[in-house]
Amino acid sequence: MAAAGRLPRSWALLAPLFAGLAVLGVGPVPARALHNVTAELFGAEAWGTLAAFGDLNSDKQTDLFVLRERNDLVIFLADQNAPYFKPKVRLSLKNHSALITSVVPGDYDGDSQMDVLLTYFPRNRAHSELGAVIFWGQNLTLDPNNMTILNRTFQDEPLIMDFNGDLIPDIFGMTNGSNQPQVLLGGNLSWHPALTTTNKMRIPHSHAFIDLTEDFTADLFLTTLSDSSTFQFEIWENLDGNFSVHSVLKKPQNMLVVGQSAFADFDGDGHMDHLLPGCEDQNCQKSVIYLVRSGTVQWVPVLQDFSSKGTLWGFVPFVHEQPPLEISVPITLHIGDYNMDGYPDALAILKNTSGSSQQAFLLENVPCNNASCEEAHRMFKVYWELAGLNQIKDAMAATFFDIYEDGILDIVVLSKGHSKNDYVIHTLKNNFEADAYFVKVIVLSGLCSNDCPRKITPFGVNQPGPYIMYTTVDANGYLKNGSAGQLSQSAHLALQLPYSVLGLGRSANFLDHLYVGIPRPSGEKSIRKQEWTAIIPNSQLIVIPYPHNVPRSWSAKLYLTPSNIVLLTAIALIGVCVFILAIIGILHWQEKKADDREKRQEAHRFHFDAM
Repeated sequence: MAAAGRLPRSWALLAPLFAGLAVLGVGPVPARALHNVTAELFGAEAWGTLAAFGDLNSDKQTDLFVLRERNDLVIFLADQNAPYFKPKVRLSLKNHSALITSVVPGDYDGDSQMDVLLTYFPRNRAHSELGAVIFWGQNLTLDPNNMTILNRTFQDEPLIMDFNGDLIPDIFGMTNGSNQPQVLLGGNLSWHPALTTTNKMRIPHSHAFIDLTEDFTADLFLTTLSDSSTFQFEIWENLDGNFSVHSVLKKPQNMLVVGQSAFADFDGDGHMDHLLPGCEDQNCQKSVIYLVRSGTVQWVPVLQDFSSKGTLWGFVPFVHEQPPLEISVPITLHIGDYNMDGYPDALAILKNTSGSSQQAFLLENVPCNNASCEEAHRMFKVYWELAGLNQIKDAMAATFFDIYEDGILDIVVLSKGHSKNDYVIHTLKNNFEADAYFVKVIVLSGLCSNDCPRKITPFGVNQPGPYIMYTTVDANGYLKNGSAGQLSQSAHLALQLPYSVLGLGRSANFLDHLYVGIPRPSGEKSIRKQEWTAIIPNSQLIVIPYPHNVPRSWSAKLYLTPSNIVLLTAIALIGVCVFILAIIGILHWQEKKADDREKRQEAHRFHFDAM
């Protein structure tokens, strides 16, 4: 009975611990702030035009491709020591008197080595002729003397896609001298007619190679001009490896200045939606972002309010110069899940309509709170005073990038200020404190699989076209979906990452299902799709689709990225164990004292039975 009486006191001792654990579980409201880490990453080398991302040397760290003075490409390789990005590889077109316009890394010959495609305006040719050159990768680097200049020129920057489903990137675009789109097939570098359309392609285009018909096979999205010069969007569905027109959509009726199309699973239903920024007047005094949900044809506004504290902001109209004096950036949304809640956010460049200031702003994906966006269920909310981002003036472009390879998307901003033709690079660390979860997926080509040169698996060769989708259950027990396309766009400073980071919110549940699909070749009816189950959150999944036509044989390598909650859980668990051991020790000591006292009393007791 004495021991039973002491039990409530032990539970009373545990109460503060449980209260502390409850505080750990709830946590404070996460602060939305950014920390400038430019000097830590680049030292004094933070200038140039960031043009692309990729892992050149297959060390599982993303490298940066930066243009300088319009005729040099400098590749900053990721390093373990500060500065964490160092200029190591340099390619130049100075001898060709060329102005470089874009950079697209990829394996264009199928040897599992990263090559680099450059597009450029030759100074000695007509202004409408855009040349292209491929520098070939060898021994995990690039040889400046080993290059191939394409024998045709383009009317606009090409789209890099996998046209024939062999997982070797192909080059798609309108070439000079042809009235139909052409494709340069990777591997043998042979030209072929691509599509039967005679519609003109819009310049600048926002073509994309991504699944828009919900079959895990990438389709071809085109921005074209019809016979009446009406702006329209065409979806060419991939059927049996061949492309045919699936649907045609007109631009929003009130939109006069049309920006670049972007694609994201905006409402978290597992399917791609079409986002379109633009203006309803020629001077962009009235900007807007429209959305078309997957499977519908209705444009729904998801952002119309661009005013802050009496100041009206708007998109920056695209100025098309031939040849360009500097790299022109169209009206573009760069997509990424900043707060890892499972709903993709965006970065946009806005200009003060009554002044000259121009800044990058974060557009957060939040639930719809008005009747105009009710059909979309979600909308964008502009963060006008995001610390760190609003201090960068004259911003020209902004995109997301996982700087520290921890699954949290940070921000890179390009701004004017270094020289007439070059930008200043700013890198901002995302100090998002909430312990949300993610899954990071990269799909490789699988071309060499277990027989790669130098026994090094090419973990970073950029591959356009794969499609990823997951299903899981959130903290409230509701089904949660998410999806993303890998490297769906490549032209006009698309700045897409070679991997997909999918936010999972604050639910630590396993992913019930994760699906990956890749393009298929002509004549193949079966969909190339594989499923993995019970994927651990906060992990990076590297998918190797080999052999391409046998999805059940595909392999996946899982790399775990522990979050703060793992450390907190370990500390809490150790604390609980130590505390319980201490209580057990105290109770044991008290019980032993009580036993000793009873024995002494028993020893001094008079035994009447002995008389």
